[in-house]
Amino acid sequence: MLQRIQTVYLLIAAIFSCGLIFVFHLWTNAQDVPVYAKDNMMYLAMFFGSAALSLISIFNYKNRKFQFVLGRLNIILNFILLGLFLYLLLMAPGESEISEKGVGIFIPIFSIVFLVLANKAIKKDEDLVKSVDRLR
Repeated sequence: MLQRIQTVYLLIAAIFSCGLIFVFHLWTNAQDVPVYAKDNMMYLAMFFGSAALSLISIFNYKNRKFQFVLGRLNIILNFILLGLFLYLLLMAPGESEISEKGVGIFIPIFSIVFLVLANKAIKKDEDLVKSVDRLR
């Protein structure tokens, strides 16, 4: 059943993780050149991994427990990505090449919000199925 609300949430999280990283820059370096996620392979791989986990989770709609676990892993991956960004931002000004922060740093936060909403909807579906099984 792909027409559930968690599918929409997971699709929005995948769009944030995969599509918007090419639109918004992460930061501007000392030479006033915007740095995107595609410029650093580790960030690009983490964003694509997050999008892949969201898409895999969408198509595992028959196994809600596995879908819930994939959502949790995706949330953890986005928190790690957010932690890396915060580490770079909070370094001493003389040690960092970041001169101006970009909007792209906030992409993991929006992704986390939609992943939490998707996990709440998955949990709600699982609870509904369990309650129906008790009535049989």
